[in-house]
Formats: sequence, structure tokens, C-alpha cells
Amino acid sequence: MRIPDDIHAVLSDPRTVINGSRVQVPFELDSALYERMNTVLKDIGGRWDGRKAVRAHVFPFPVQEFMRACLAAKEWPSRFEQGWYPTPPRVVFDILEHASIRVGHTVLDPSAGAGSLAKPAAEQMGLVDCVEIDPRRAHVLRELGVARRVIEGDFLSLDPMAIEDPYDRVLMNPPFADAIAHVMHALGFMADGGTLVAVMPESITWHTDRATVAFRKLIADAEGELIPLPADAFAPAGTNVRTVLLRLDGGPGSALPTHGWHQRQPLQLDLFAQA
Repeated sequence: MRIPDDIHAVLSDPRTVINGSRVQVPFELDSALYERMNTVLKDIGGRWDGRKAVRAHVFPFPVQEFMRACLAAKEWPSRFEQGWYPTPPRVVFDILEHASIRVGHTVLDPSAGAGSLAKPAAEQMGLVDCVEIDPRRAHVLRELGVARRVIEGDFLSLDPMAIEDPYDRVLMNPPFADAIAHVMHALGFMADGGTLVAVMPESITWHTDRATVAFRKLIADAEGELIPLPADAFAPAGTNVRTVLLRLDGGPGSALPTHGWHQRQPLQLDLFAQA
């Protein structure tokens, strides 16, 4: 949800202290503005602690990096809606550990948000391209200046066969409600010898619908890994959804539908084409 300009001004004010699990505004606000700010901070997960030694909104998680992402994008993920959940620093660390980015690796972040993954991937000397559907977050990514390209649009609408050079690494925190579709589409952008690391809802390990069962079979056939994350891994992003990390490697003989796999498929003849 959009952070109103006057609340954004308060939270971005250099006098406001955002540190550890606390957000403290040490200056006077009129009551109407305070109540509206309080509503935003409560929706994110904070609670006012009026004790003299505290006098701050206190969160049940380290809030600094999360608030940085929210303020950069001028929005926050309401607990009443599914959508953008910035990747918490601990999860970013785990993703990068499994990705093993080397100097010059090309990296795709297909749901880049405000740069939680793109920035550290670039700092590891990866050549990062980003896709982001939200114009405000796409603007933030451009302002960060860490990506070679920022494509503003729906990742699922992009054609993997339209690119000449597939990616060595695909790092992603896709929308939880449509995670399988995003990962399957992302594989089409990955090089044969590449690696994909994705955050996914834990439900992919037990759902029995046809798409999820087929996806688990693909993971097993490709000898992929599902790595459990702590139950509260995404609490810093304002959600209690349980998550896992998926790692898939596209080595020789891999069952994965990578970019190269798609290129090797025979062209389908249109039997109904007019002569």
C-alpha cells in the first residue's frame, strides 16, 4: 500500500531513528498525522511502547532494512493483501550463499522489488538485469544504479526466446501466490549450466494439486534441493508465511526446461496453415 507523502516525510526525516527493532519519532506531530502514522506502523507489525526508556514503535524483528526498502518504494506490504514482501537480509545471505556468484556472471532478478537481491548480487560482481512490475519500485531500481537493465513490466509476459544470451544465475523472490508459474517461466531464461535459487512458500512441499505435484517431480528429476528456512524468516517483511529455498542446477543431462532446452525443441508445424 502507498505510504502517504506526509507520513513518508516523517519517517524519512533525519531526526527519526530507525534502528534495531524500533522506529522512534522524537519530535511533535499533530494528533491526526500521528494516528495515521501509527496505523501504518501497526499494519507493518509495530506496537507503541510508551515507557519512558523506550517511547518508540517496537517490532518483533529487526526493522531497519525493511523500512529502508519500504521508504525507497514509498509503499509497504499490508498484512491484508498478498504482494510485495522485501527479501529479509538473512534470506538474502542464504540465497547468495547457494548461488555462488562469480565475477562476470550474468544474473537475472525477475521480481526485483526495491533491490534487496539485485544490490548485493551486483556487489559480488554479478552483471544484474532486473524485472519489476511496479513503476515506483522500477524507479527505485534505476536510481540504485546497480543493474545493467531494469525492465518495467510483468515478467510472465516476457518471451525467454527473445533473448540471445541466457543467464548464469537466476535469483528470485516471486509472488508467493503464483510462485511455481514464475519459477517455471524463469527457467527459460537460464543457461544450461546455470543455477536458479528461489524463495518459495513451504506449501509446495505438500500441496496435492496437479501443478504442485508435477513441479515436485521436476525438482526430483533435476536433483534439485528444497532447503527449509526458519519459520519466522519473512517476519521482517511483515508476513508469517513459511518458506523454503529452492536450488536448481542446469548441468549436462538436466531435466530442466532451460533456455537451451527450449532452443533444442523441434519446431511445431501448423497443420492448419493455409497453403
